[in-house]
Amino acid sequence: MAAPGENLKINGERLWDSLMEMAKIGPGIAGGNNRQTLTDEDAEGRALFQKWCEEAGCTMGLDQMGNMFARREGTDPDALPVYVGSHLDTQPTGGKYDGVLGVLGALEVIRSMNDLGIKTKHPVVATNWTNEEGTRFAPAMLSSGVFAGVHTQDWAYEREDAKGKTFGDELKRIGWRGEEEVGARKMHAFFELHIEQGPILEAEGKDIGVVTHGQGLSWTQVTITGKDAHTGSTPMPMRKNAGLAMARVLEKVEEIALSHAPDAVGAAGHIDVYPNSRNVIPGKVVFTVDFRSPELSVIEDMVARLKTDAQAICDEMGMEIEFENVGGFDPVAFDETCVGAIRSAAERLGYSHRNIISGAGHDACWINQVAPTAMVMCPCVDGLSHNEAEEISKDWAAAGADVLLHAVVETAEIVE
Repeated sequence: MAAPGENLKINGERLWDSLMEMAKIGPGIAGGNNRQTLTDEDAEGRALFQKWCEEAGCTMGLDQMGNMFARREGTDPDALPVYVGSHLDTQPTGGKYDGVLGVLGALEVIRSMNDLGIKTKHPVVATNWTNEEGTRFAPAMLSSGVFAGVHTQDWAYEREDAKGKTFGDELKRIGWRGEEEVGARKMHAFFELHIEQGPILEAEGKDIGVVTHGQGLSWTQVTITGKDAHTGSTPMPMRKNAGLAMARVLEKVEEIALSHAPDAVGAAGHIDVYPNSRNVIPGKVVFTVDFRSPELSVIEDMVARLKTDAQAICDEMGMEIEFENVGGFDPVAFDETCVGAIRSAAERLGYSHRNIISGAGHDACWINQVAPTAMVMCPCVDGLSHNEAEEISKDWAAAGADVLLHAVVETAEIVE
């Protein structure tokens, strides 16, 4: 494969301006974004992305899950495309860069290729995957999962949000359901640029994270049922306090994760307490335990211990408990050739870099099952993400996109 020259770089100011312009759509209340999937704000962000892609000379494809594919043609009509992208949807209190940097970084790669007059054998396709976050419609990475054959489309369409609205209905409502069969596209390779969402790169002063693996994860939804009762008139020995049982289970979650230090993690981020009244002892709690590790055997051990220990706690307290697996995926090892293209690009450009394991789930984790895949990461301030205070610098964004440009054009093969 032809290697691009050291002088090839993206337009960092244009990339940053695009990030700031997209951030105006679905603003949060504290400087970030609330552009949840399949909302009117999501539709508006999609329209802006399509406008920019068409102005860059791309043709837009749209599949039945709402995945967007902006294609820049290559010189060989039979060559499989190199796909590059991430997601535009955000958390309810999300930042301006999580996912969005990868989508607009992909667009900037195409814009820069146009500016530099670069022709490639393989087409290059900037991609926006629908519902990566999984906040409104669980699980995360839903549409890339359908694309990779992990989920069925019918099952995905039936996912409901907190108000009982289904994914399929909302996708149709906002006007972004395409006709193209999901997963019909074949890929030469896939690259995803993302902020680290962790503190390692900034703490070590590294410009680039070369992502070699992705942590696996397991989401276990736990339902504990006790008995609603008056907080003032129910004697302590006669209570069936589901909230107290949950607290004891969450202590076990911490203990279990720490027993597999330093790479394993665990917590409960989604918690519902019923009836959630000041003077009523909770009669029911529903919470989701998130265990992650780069080793499948560790994840399996943590989930098994959770079920054993939580069952024992509830048996002792006279309460019922139920477990449901509501999401997860096995640890991922990314393609060595694609990873090598990212590493050599960082070295060619003179950026400091290190290998890194992604602690978060990404669309690349599913696409890795159907195409050679790799990720490049840039630092974020204090490792803070899924928070409106999420922040990166212009230089970090530009460095990540520079590496992305080189990896993509090397893989797509420059034509002289």
